[in-house]
Order: sequence, then structure tokens, then C-alpha cells
Amino acid sequence: MAKRIDSTPRKDGFRMPAEWEPQDRVWMLWPERPDNWRDGAKPAQRAFTNVAKAISEFTPVTVCVSNAQYANCRYMLPENIRVVEISNDDAWIRDCGPTFVINDKGEIRGCDWSFNAWGGLVDGLYFPWANDDAVAQKVCEIEGIDSYRTPDFVLEGGSIHVDGEGTVLTTEMCLLSEGRNPHMSREEIEDMLKEYLNVDKVLWVKDGIDPEETNGHIDDVACFIRPGEVACIWTEDENNVFYQACQDAYKTLSEATDAKGRKLKVHKLCMPKGYVTIKGDFTIDTVEGTLPREDGDICIASYMNFLITNNGVIVPQYGDENDKLALEQIQAMFPDHKVVGVDTWEVVYGGGNIHCITQQQPKA
Repeated sequence: MAKRIDSTPRKDGFRMPAEWEPQDRVWMLWPERPDNWRDGAKPAQRAFTNVAKAISEFTPVTVCVSNAQYANCRYMLPENIRVVEISNDDAWIRDCGPTFVINDKGEIRGCDWSFNAWGGLVDGLYFPWANDDAVAQKVCEIEGIDSYRTPDFVLEGGSIHVDGEGTVLTTEMCLLSEGRNPHMSREEIEDMLKEYLNVDKVLWVKDGIDPEETNGHIDDVACFIRPGEVACIWTEDENNVFYQACQDAYKTLSEATDAKGRKLKVHKLCMPKGYVTIKGDFTIDTVEGTLPREDGDICIASYMNFLITNNGVIVPQYGDENDKLALEQIQAMFPDHKVVGVDTWEVVYGGGNIHCITQQQPKA
């Protein structure tokens, strides 16, 4: 019977494992929200299906879906992908789902962060968000996993990356934003990360690349690829809108050391050569408080938003000149993994990518 634990992972000897550690399954949420996904979410549903299929080559997949979309989701997905009914507000399970922690005894628990749609009433992307905020608990209940709830601390899974050896990577733009935890100082936020992820050092990158959507999640900018090594987005094109963020993140990481005192080795990962933009009419429902989409809008398209899963790495593709180069660079970072590209511009149109729409559950 899953229960709430009135303690912290650090006190109980649990830690968040690195993404490359063995996984039991990967969780996803089915898209349907018509004020975010164009054409009734049908193009996005095809993209999510292709991502789920790619992951299932390496790791079992569970897709959570609303009652209204259950039959359609079950029909579109192969039989080997589990489908469970969970009420939700949108499809970003990286952010509203649980962050799993494990211990050395082979046990697993979940961190159930408070979720407020990336900024609550300050600059959140939709209201209400209560269904999303309940997703983490429901996932833990389904799996029979005890969980830790943080009622006074807002966090999303896309805002953190860990190395599994005491270091967490995040951005100031996100974690210090007014809509998250304005009642807490930077030091108090660090203390929460240390308690609930069981880490000893927080590495802060100044900015992300999507201030309007997630307030700059780290998973578009950089991630650990193994202990002591990180990948970082990169462009030498000074006219690229993301140029300064790439340069600043690379400089910060190149000068950083991790919790073990290692100077980080930084691998450059290219950005798309061109911009992924909204093309033509973008037919979404108009609802108060949601972001409009207009022809020519630049989307937040980063190859960094990949998922590491067991023996595979699932990588976004955009029909861009640099798609092949990105796959080659990531393959060089993960020589023992099979790197698989999936076309995900429909996911980008909704405001995220492969890492944002997945949440790995480590092997217990």
C-alpha cells in the first residue's frame, strides 16, 4: 500500500539516480488539450506515438490518458505499451509526474513536487492545474510506491539533471523565478534540492532558452552524460537568438567542478541550423490565459531535450540541416547506446520535447 512519508529522501538514504542508470519503465501523458495542441492534438498524438514506440525498443512504456481519450490512445499505441487512465491538464509528465529516488537496498520512492503550471498565477501557462498536480501521487499509487510530498515547494522535473553522484544541474532563471518559490532564498532552495535529491552540490547555469514557457528549464540547455561529463548546447552563429545563452552556459560549465571535485568535461551539442517556426495557420482554441501562436513564431527547438533510456538515446529531429550532425554528436557521447531520432516538431509546437514528455522510473 503506497503511503506518504513524512521525512526526506536524504534522511532515509534515498537518492535520485542519473538518467543513464537502469530503468524499469518510462511514463508518458497523452496530449489532447485543444488550446495548446493544434488541430485537436491529432498531429501531436502521432508524434507522441512515435516517441513511445522508439522508447519501447529499449524500455517498457506506460502512457497515462484521460477518460475521454482512452479508447483513441489505446487504439493508436501498440499492444506492448501499457495505457492507464489518469485525469490530467496537459501532457508534460516530466514536470508534473514524480521524480523517483532509490536506495542501496533496492527500494524505490517518489518525490511529489508541488506543481503550478510553470509559474502559478504569476506567469503560469494555464489554470487550473489541480489534475496535473495529482499525477505524481497517482503514478506512485499505481506502482505501490511510497512518496514524499513538498506542499510548500514548487519544482518541475525538467528543471533538474543529476549525475547520481551528488551533483544537480539547474538554472537560476527557473528556480529563482517569482512564480515558483518567492518565499525562499537561493540557499533555502539549494537546501531543498539537497534534501530531496540527496545531492551535495548545486551547479547553477544562469539562463535557459525558453523564458516565456518554463522560465528556462535546464533540459533544453545541458545535461550530465556520465559522471564528470556534461553536454551543452552550442552555436557559433552570433545572429542566432540562442547564441548568448549557449556561450554563457558553456563558459559556466567549463569552469565548474562537481560534488566529487572533478572539473567538468563539456561536450558541445549543435543547435538547429535554422529556426523551427510556426508555419501558416495554427489552429488552436483561444482560451483566456494561454499563449497565442502566430505564423513565424520561433519555437524552442533544442537537440538537448533527449531521453537516455537503458541502451538507447531518443533524440528530437526537426527536418533541419543539423539533424544528422546532432545524432552523430550524441552517438559520440554515448558509444554504447543506440541513438534514435524521432521527428518531434509537433511536440515543439506545444512547448517542449522528448525529455519534457517522458519520466523514467529507475529499476528498484
